[in-house]
Amino acid sequence: MTDHARPIFRFAPSPNGLLHLGHARSALLNAAMARAQGGRLLLRIEDIDPSRCRPEFEAAIEEDLAWLGLDWERPVRRQSEHLDDHARALKRLAAMGLVYESFETRAEIRRAVETRPGWPRDPDGAPLFPFARDAMSAAERDRRRAAGEPFALRLDMARAVGRAGPLTWHETGQAAPVAADPLAWGDVVIARKEVPTSYHLAVVVDDALQGVTHVVRGEDLKAATSVHRLLQHLLKLPEPLYTHHALLLDAEGRKLSKSIGSRSLRALREVGLSPADVRCMAGVSLE
Repeated sequence: MTDHARPIFRFAPSPNGLLHLGHARSALLNAAMARAQGGRLLLRIEDIDPSRCRPEFEAAIEEDLAWLGLDWERPVRRQSEHLDDHARALKRLAAMGLVYESFETRAEIRRAVETRPGWPRDPDGAPLFPFARDAMSAAERDRRRAAGEPFALRLDMARAVGRAGPLTWHETGQAAPVAADPLAWGDVVIARKEVPTSYHLAVVVDDALQGVTHVVRGEDLKAATSVHRLLQHLLKLPEPLYTHHALLLDAEGRKLSKSIGSRSLRALREVGLSPADVRCMAGVSLE
């Protein structure tokens, strides 16, 4: 099988903290599935958040993965080095009339939601964007832009879905395609105020440019696939096969997370656990 025909998997962590057992499960599953299918394994560093991402965390990621017994192709792709790729995709969406500037601050959004009891939330639990695209006049946008006020770029979801029509994706282990529901996310941010991209835009662009054929990630990202399929369709990017695996939970039933201080792989290593121990805890064997 030529490299061109081999399946391509990727593990794509953000270097904003140390990896924990949940990351280990995802990385190990990608590696195990790549090995079983004679595929390639890539490591991508998703470092588009300059306020939280650190070189020392990136170094720790590679150290932890190597300790677990994983190997991956080089060079490693860093999203921050490819913002031009994301900007070109963003320009294409803007040319379709699907992007608009959003000057509203987090405080303004919070206040607007507080005055609307029962306001709907997206699959992540965050309130849907409470302002309509046409709530601000073009003249007001021009004035605020000229004044140097920061703004995010949002996807006009209703218009984008109307252009794309019904969408589905293919999930491993499911005979029927999964129906996508991007409207559940509202007008998502596709370029942040401080960086000209977002997770949703960067992940689909990078997957396509790297030729990723199989996306294996936690089930907490399953709902986001609706947005990703929409962007793939609009940008005429290939559709990977998706696998959303079960999450590891802590004693309180919460998913493991850097934000709640879940025990890191480094901490597990420091108390004497072996790579085999951690692979067992993650529920994935490389044999």
